[in-house]
Amino acid sequence: QVRLVESGGGLVQAGGSLRLSCTFSLFTSINYNMGWFRQAPGKGREFVAAISRTGNSQDYADSVKGRFTISRDNAKNTVSLQMNSLKPEDTATYYCTAGLKWADMRRYSTDNPWGQGTQVTVSS
Repeated sequence: QVRLVESGGGLVQAGGSLRLSCTFSLFTSINYNMGWFRQAPGKGREFVAAISRTGNSQDYADSVKGRFTISRDNAKNTVSLQMNSLKPEDTATYYCTAGLKWADMRRYSTDNPWGQGTQVTVSS
């Protein structure tokens, strides 16, 4: 059973920073790639970033590249998303997810486990 719990969302002014964290609880955590998606009101869930099971590879959506950094600590079963230079268009609910196939990490799948989400609001 995979369980994901996000934290760290909040309200921030444009140009500010936030750090999201996701704690994952699963039997074989080392086998999972981890990722972040987001969903704005009235829109679909979109890929933000992913990190491989060892942390050696990262992937970012073009919209966040250079501003967001994903990292993981397998000893603590956590994955983090450092978000800098935030823009109003980054406002969304951010979700943590886990996947076995690196090639599929950009794809939204209901077959993968998801956290409950954490709200990020960026004011202009």
